[in-house]
Amino acid sequence: MAYLVEVKKVMPATHHMYVAALKFLYRTTLGRPEDVASIFEVFGLNGRVEKSFEASVYHDQENYVLEVEAGRAVTNNQFLKDLFQACMMHGVEYLAIAVRNLYEGGNQKSRDFELVVGFFDTLYASNRLQLALKGVLIIGC
Repeated sequence: MAYLVEVKKVMPATHHMYVAALKFLYRTTLGRPEDVASIFEVFGLNGRVEKSFEASVYHDQENYVLEVEAGRAVTNNQFLKDLFQACMMHGVEYLAIAVRNLYEGGNQKSRDFELVVGFFDTLYASNRLQLALKGVLIIGC
């Protein structure tokens, strides 16, 4: 983690997200991968639940969601669904998405991490879409 601060010169909030995401990845997701938190609901007319979202990991004190994706992160645009759902989740300020560095399935090879990071770089650089999040972190695994 010192590399992020000393070499990459990341902002404190970015470093904090890396630390929090990694702690949760190792402590919660890897320790109990069968646990899925279904905690977010969108309410419609007369207070009825219109939609609910599930998250791989939710940290209510730090207000972030961690989504862990496998092969479908890019091929099925799951990372975009993760982004949308995090923006709809009340109280969520940060999103972390863990994707494979390189996905190999069947005859396919895909550099998922590079593709997802490239998408978010373009999204932020264009400044055409304002997200309801303070930060997004992409983790390559």
